[in-house]
Amino acid sequence: MLKYLIEKEFKLIRRNSILPIIIFAMPVIFLLILPFAANFEVKNIRLTIVDNDHSTYSKRFIEKIASSNYYQIVANEANYNAALKNQIETGKTDAILEIPKNFEQDLVKQKMSKVFISANAVDGMKGMMGTAYLSSIAMDFSKNITMELIIFIEGTPQQNIQITNHSLFNPLMNYKAYMVPAILMMLLVLMCGAMPAVSIVMEKENGTIEQMNVTPVKKFYFILAKIIPFWVIGFIVLTIGFIIAYLVYGLTPMGSFGTLYLAAALFILTMTGIGLVVSNKSDTMQQAMMIAMFFLVVFILMSGLLTPIASMPRWAQWLTMVNPLRYYAEIMRFVYLKGCTIPDILPQLTTLLGFAVGANLWAVISYKKRS
Repeated sequence: MLKYLIEKEFKLIRRNSILPIIIFAMPVIFLLILPFAANFEVKNIRLTIVDNDHSTYSKRFIEKIASSNYYQIVANEANYNAALKNQIETGKTDAILEIPKNFEQDLVKQKMSKVFISANAVDGMKGMMGTAYLSSIAMDFSKNITMELIIFIEGTPQQNIQITNHSLFNPLMNYKAYMVPAILMMLLVLMCGAMPAVSIVMEKENGTIEQMNVTPVKKFYFILAKIIPFWVIGFIVLTIGFIIAYLVYGLTPMGSFGTLYLAAALFILTMTGIGLVVSNKSDTMQQAMMIAMFFLVVFILMSGLLTPIASMPRWAQWLTMVNPLRYYAEIMRFVYLKGCTIPDILPQLTTLLGFAVGANLWAVISYKKRS
């Protein structure tokens, strides 16, 4: 009996004119576009310069800023008010750097000088990061000038401390290595969470659910037949994602593929179960999609994908404890970047197993078979 129910589900998927295309097109589009677009590294910050000193040191400072990868100097204004009116208020620049008079003189005589940074905080991320980058460049420039003056006055100084940096697990600081595993998770969420949410509702609207209800098929087998096709689809999508991650970005997991597939099996069961619960509780396809999108958006935003969980308020961190996406995102990044094995991620796997069992039991119980 289960065999024929599963065969029915696969025929419904195959006869759908859009679904087979989405299964193969979605991972390709997501993984070719999102890793480049979903990048929190702020670059190409538009900067306006107000140089009131016009000295050798002020020109060197401006050249140092221009040589970085973070800034584009879009204008030079005579004074701050002109820069504010012509650049900030018109949205042509992201920040203003004002170099005061006597900038060089203060550096030489007092070993310090002040510059003024005014950031356009409409884009909060650019404003905050732009100010931080400028502060870092200013400190580095100040250190170089101080060393030059010491050499000029006292001769070659002794450097007592040398700092060597090394980034663990992602030594090249490749942001795509951090984002690609998270995007793979998003693919599974959309394919195995949103699509099952309309599966039973679609049969309700087509009238075929009434034919199933008058058969002796048990609720367990009916729900299981709904789960298995999306389980297979999830593995297909994940495999396509692994292939694209390797061919396009050269990314392979530091850990085992078997560990990733095991975690995916539990995660797909969880998301499919949640989607079927939504489908059972909905009367129309529109209602099912609205409810599914509501929960999925909240799950994604609270998963640590866009905002680190440690940066969230304490109450929000507690809420993430009931979010299955949090645990799967941790597994994907741990296995991909750190090479974690099953014992290392056993707490996350155990939690996902609990979610999977609970969600699918709820799906079976919530399905009302009417004769």
